[in-house]
Amino acid sequence: MSSLLQSLLDPKKSWLASLHMKTLTSRLSKYGLRYDDLYDPYYDLDIKEALNRLPREVVDARNQRLKRAIDLSMKHEYLPEDLQKMQTPFRSYLQDMLALVSSCTVEKENAEREALGALPLYQRTIP
Repeated sequence: MSSLLQSLLDPKKSWLASLHMKTLTSRLSKYGLRYDDLYDPYYDLDIKEALNRLPREVVDARNQRLKRAIDLSMKHEYLPEDLQKMQTPFRSYLQDMLALVSSCTVEKENAEREALGALPLYQRTIP
């Protein structure tokens, strides 16, 4: 059953998944966003931790894209066509760090902190 589901979600095999990806690409490009910009660090604490571990330049670029998108949305405008063509909405910058945070590496760090008697970096509760 999972192979059937994966074949339905694969844009290379399913025309519906391909159409969804094309629509999502055009919508993100209109505001100059990337798909990883849609993750909310207040909702998922793993995302917050991954953003804390990213280089400052990457986080600053993310914040600039979000501010620009909010500004364009408030003005009911889109990016100019030439800038929309330059956008790369599915170039990921967060997935590798998120995999690292979700993996056992962070669990080992937390176990080491507890062994040393330090407080945990963050609590696993949703604010």
